[in-house]
Amino acid sequence: MSFGRPPSINVGFQTTPPDRGSFPLDHDGECKDQMMQYMDCLKKNSSTSTPCRIFSKQYLECRMSKGLMERDDFKNLGLSNVEGTESLGSSTEALDQSRR
Repeated sequence: MSFGRPPSINVGFQTTPPDRGSFPLDHDGECKDQMMQYMDCLKKNSSTSTPCRIFSKQYLECRMSKGLMERDDFKNLGLSNVEGTESLGSSTEALDQSRR
C-alpha cells in the first residue's frame, strides 16, 4: 500500500481516443487572428459565446482549410445556423454586430 498516491489503476483500465480524434496545435499561428477575434468578442460580451458564434465559425473554417483539423460539416459542429464566413464583408462588421 502506498500512501499519498492513488491505487494502481492498470487493472481493467482501458484508454479510449477522443470522439473527434486528435488534431495538431497551431504552433505557427496560422489561425491566430481568428482566434484573437473570437477571444476579444468573448471579452467584450462577458464570456457569452452566442454573439461570437460567427468568429467561432471563422476560426474553425481557418483550421479546416489549413489542415489543422479534419473537415466537418458545420451542422455537426453546432454552427449550421450561423451566417457563412463569406457572407460577412469583414470580421470587424461581425464584431460590431456582436456588440449590439
